[in-house]
Amino acid sequence: MSYKVKIIDTLEQLQPRLQEISHIIHAHPETSNQEVFACDLLCSELLKHGFKVEKDIAGHSTGFIATHTSQRPGPTIGILVEYDALPGLGHACGHNLIAATSLGSALALSSILEETGGTLKVFGTPAEEGGVNGSAKASYVHAGLFKDVDVALMTHPGSHNQPTPKSLAIAPMDFEFFGKPAHAASCPEEGINALDALLLFYNGINALRQQLTSDVCIHGVILDGGTAPNIIPDYTRARFYLRADTRTSLEDVITKVKHIADGSALMTGCTTQYTHIQHVLDNLSPNAILDKLFIAKLQELGQEIDLTPHSMGSTDAGNVSHVIPTIHPILRICDCEIPPHTVEFANACISNHADSSIIIGAKALALTALDILTDESLLASIKASFHNSSQK
Repeated sequence: MSYKVKIIDTLEQLQPRLQEISHIIHAHPETSNQEVFACDLLCSELLKHGFKVEKDIAGHSTGFIATHTSQRPGPTIGILVEYDALPGLGHACGHNLIAATSLGSALALSSILEETGGTLKVFGTPAEEGGVNGSAKASYVHAGLFKDVDVALMTHPGSHNQPTPKSLAIAPMDFEFFGKPAHAASCPEEGINALDALLLFYNGINALRQQLTSDVCIHGVILDGGTAPNIIPDYTRARFYLRADTRTSLEDVITKVKHIADGSALMTGCTTQYTHIQHVLDNLSPNAILDKLFIAKLQELGQEIDLTPHSMGSTDAGNVSHVIPTIHPILRICDCEIPPHTVEFANACISNHADSSIIIGAKALALTALDILTDESLLASIKASFHNSSQK
């Protein structure tokens, strides 16, 4: 039996369980760094199939790394797994599907690894949706956990089958203003109004938009605006997401927004503090050779590909893509355009179409990895392409 046939047969046998896992995770949504149930479920499946599992990774208690090593030498394939949900919306970004698809590809590859040689590393990465201490992949990069990994593979659900899309670098930040309380009617002159500072800051960002390039997005909300109308607010806080096409452009935007915060504080007599609530995320840097390889596998499986350029928001897979060759292609889970982060998309993530995408994606990922495990020259080309693009 060929390796390809064994991978496909293994996944067809695993199909009911993988679809069940997807539905179970969907029914138990857990937000950033709270994914205890999903982490335990995935680790249990990996342990059953001979993986060695380590939990609590790089400051993320619900992170894990599962390793399966052959006695024969070979490349190290990294498979990325996401399983966190969105606050209030559940799995409206389809991480239940990412978890099942990545798990399936890893289990199928483990069935032939002893013959091909090499190592599999499954990275369970919490908090992709962000939040305090969010974006585990960035933490893993910072901790050097990908230094011995040759490539990183994952998929993401969407409305089209498409290659790794463009994403934006992002800096999620909190901006705080500190003033002085006073009675708003009897002695307002004794107060220093932190809400005035925050409103000036908000309006300052709106004025900045005129001088920003089209790739830059800035959006935010006021989290603390005061306690009562008759008390001069002495503390206010806003959270903003700053995005740009590249990390270099983003750093320039961050500097400008910080200056606006400083100026707003100065105009009102307040002080200010700004904090990165999680890692700054890099833009995705696709590897053309690796991406084409995966797309070819999808086509071999009878899937139509949409090559129309699409974009996405931001992802911590971008940080991984700047240290090793990485793909993040999109798998179609519906017959019409459904935007992510909506109730409709959450429902689509447990549809029959979505269930089918798990096996299609797992086959394409595993067959992509198989070529890398068995073709030294292919891996060399992928790495050369990565190094050439990283030097630009």
